[in-house]
Amino acid sequence: MGSVSIPLDHVLLLSALLFICGLLGLMMRRNIIFILISLEVMLNSSAVAFVAAGARWGQPDGQIVFMLILAVAAAEVAVGLGLVLQIQRRFKSLDMDDANRMRG
Repeated sequence: MGSVSIPLDHVLLLSALLFICGLLGLMMRRNIIFILISLEVMLNSSAVAFVAAGARWGQPDGQIVFMLILAVAAAEVAVGLGLVLQIQRRFKSLDMDDANRMRG
């Protein structure tokens, strides 16, 4: 079988659409879980763009940056879910308006 070549423009368009969907979800939702999911979508869209650009120019840099983005996403999930648990215990809600009223 021959290899299939997807044009870089199509992949970058997909990446931009995913990023816009994540950005809209980040701006419109008030639930912390949905905000974290939107951030993950945005990180994954940028990772797709880096991998596509690296494949286009035949360099492994895109895959290396993808691994970095994967590590950042894992750290963001760990910290974010810890915050979600604490906010849920304290306010009995996952609404961001309740979290904005946190006092130290």
